[in-house]
Amino acid sequence: MAVWFVSRHPGAVEWAHKHALPVDRWVAHLDASAVQSGDTVAGTLPVHMAAQVCSRGAHYLHLSLELPPDLRGRELNCAELERANARLDACVVEVLPVRQMPSKKSNP
Repeated sequence: MAVWFVSRHPGAVEWAHKHALPVDRWVAHLDASAVQSGDTVAGTLPVHMAAQVCSRGAHYLHLSLELPPDLRGRELNCAELERANARLDACVVEVLPVRQMPSKKSNP
């Protein structure tokens, strides 16, 4: 059972090191087919990839932030991640069947 940390952002990697996360595999991009049942994957994945991780029997820990608008869209350093209350939240993501999208009602 491996612990993965997935991030292409130096500040996030520094944050993980600062918090002494017990990581076995540091990767900038995840190949979900390499994840095994019982593994733990931490980072910020697109929802479809988080669902793939969960469907393989692995645990997903999302790197969550409370990011104010002025910090969006740029690289954050470790101190900025701390100020944004960076934390790992356990998540279970599952793909469900698509329901019919509601149609727009036309105005007469």
